[in-house]
Amino acid sequence: MSKPSLDDQEMPLIAHLTELRKRLLRSVIAIGLVFAGLFYFSQQIYALVAAPLRAYLPEGATMIATGVASPFLTPFKLTLMVALFVSMPIILYQIWGFIAPGLYKHEKRIAVPLLISSIFLFYAGMAFAYFVVFPIMFGFFASVTPEGVAMMTDIGQYLDFVLTLFFAFGVAFEIPVATFLLIWVGIVEVQTLRKSRPYVLVGCFVIGMVLTPPDVFSQTLLAVPMWLLFEAGLLCGSMISKREAAFRGDAEGDSEADSQPPAPRP
Repeated sequence: MSKPSLDDQEMPLIAHLTELRKRLLRSVIAIGLVFAGLFYFSQQIYALVAAPLRAYLPEGATMIATGVASPFLTPFKLTLMVALFVSMPIILYQIWGFIAPGLYKHEKRIAVPLLISSIFLFYAGMAFAYFVVFPIMFGFFASVTPEGVAMMTDIGQYLDFVLTLFFAFGVAFEIPVATFLLIWVGIVEVQTLRKSRPYVLVGCFVIGMVLTPPDVFSQTLLAVPMWLLFEAGLLCGSMISKREAAFRGDAEGDSEADSQPPAPRP
């Protein structure tokens, strides 16, 4: 195993805290700049997020604001969350810049693709929730509305509802990265995970029940992708484990060859 370079030598605690403060400050500044650029469009952003529900509202029905300040605070809160999501690559880059000096070179080669994959998967989870889950779920809710009940959702409650789903699906789509890390670090073996498939499937539905609203559709729409993503992470982990096993075998063969005494001369 190669040693860290001269730039990766141990730093005193004060230097670590100073570096952490610098990274946190850059992340906050990035969020603030993105928020400042998006705040002017806060009403349009909320209209875009509310479009999946508004498409299934009965004719003549609208969304309502029950709080006095809700027409201002709700788009404000949504814009702040959008700024956080948009700034996520910058935040993760700052996190990477803080932890990278303590990693070996071979660890950095694995960590960079994992970092990029985690960003992509988080956004993919949010897109899956918006374009696939929301239309199915809101269409179902509109179809089961009792007769005589006007479906008019409060904008604040709707925002809390969709933000929970965005976060749940974004985190759930990180399962391949988590599975790969468990295998790569050596916490669990590939064969153990394969034998645990039934328990993983049950766990996916339990997590779906906890993270999503109490309806079968949203729970299933979260649990099934989680299970498929677990299988994808298991496949990638098995490939990297086979590659490392082959590499270790070659290294042991070379070391054994080097340890053999030279053949006697004729």
